[in-house]
Amino acid sequence: MVDRFGTTVLMAWFTALAAGVVMVASAATANSYVVRHCVFVAAALAVFAAIANIPLRLWEALHRWCLVAAIALCAAVLIPGIGLEAGGAHRWIWLGAFTLQPSELAKFLLVVYLAAYFARTGDAVQDDIWAFLRPLAWAGVLAGLVLIEPDFGTTLLLVLLTGGLMLLAGARLRHFLGVAGAAAVGLIVLLRLEVYREERLVAFLDPWSLPHSGGYQLTQALIAFGRGEWLGVGLGEGVQKLAYLPEAHNDFIFAVVAEELGLIGAGALIVLLAFLVLCTFSIARAAADQGRLFGAYLAYGAGLVIGAQVLISVGVNTGVLPTTGLTLPFISFGGNSLLVCTALLALAFRTHLEGDNLGRR
Repeated sequence: MVDRFGTTVLMAWFTALAAGVVMVASAATANSYVVRHCVFVAAALAVFAAIANIPLRLWEALHRWCLVAAIALCAAVLIPGIGLEAGGAHRWIWLGAFTLQPSELAKFLLVVYLAAYFARTGDAVQDDIWAFLRPLAWAGVLAGLVLIEPDFGTTLLLVLLTGGLMLLAGARLRHFLGVAGAAAVGLIVLLRLEVYREERLVAFLDPWSLPHSGGYQLTQALIAFGRGEWLGVGLGEGVQKLAYLPEAHNDFIFAVVAEELGLIGAGALIVLLAFLVLCTFSIARAAADQGRLFGAYLAYGAGLVIGAQVLISVGVNTGVLPTTGLTLPFISFGGNSLLVCTALLALAFRTHLEGDNLGRR
């Protein structure tokens, strides 16, 4: 039986899904996107129901296999004949009626592995340098494979997830800052190695200097924000999505929200998504208070992934961060992202259910 808090979480999630359907219908230039998105939403409901009914102890028992599966899938997508190439990137595996994006699934699988690892090792990450480095090494392998695809946005997300859970697990700040510094240097080097990444950085610093090339997406998104003002031009009345803003139904859907619903509508959407993230953190804290560390790290991991993805997506749309391809959770078109974010939220929800049942005994 779901208690009042659980019902609130579900209602907030349903509201986000409904908002996603409405905005995809408004932003998409073809009805086929709307139909497919509705199919993805139906699949997300089924995924949530399934994962919310799987005992957490099963995920904990399989956590090493989750890591193996994540690495194997992210390596397989790079093999010619298995991975699909589109726009110079190898990110998808064709499965008949559905394309699997291993880098998206890797977020879920890495959360399970790290949660079980930190629950098992306890305080060892504070004093044992090998206990500290082991999860970093495996996460580094996974992030490296995702980067080769290339998928810089998801790579950054995996790094933030690992670092965030490591801090929550009690890693010493000096160790963490040393690794964070090395990672920052590595990211800067990676930005300079690829011309398109460096162009995106230049466009981020001054998008109007490259309005027809690297800064095109951001300038068009900023125009959408300017047109929306406080109350927006009206749902379905936006023009940027028609022929100007690329990926309007996907990576830049927040700009469409801002144009059509204004600052107030865009702000309300951020509040809704932030509420969902805060709910996962509340679930995690309650689980930690009950001594259920695996569930606590699962819920923290779910909140970190969803929250970081919201921040990056909104930051890219508003020009606060350089352009990178990440969807807005539960809102953007994209089956893999929607299903993975749903699965993560379901893990947190299952953690709450088990804690609620424990409290009633």
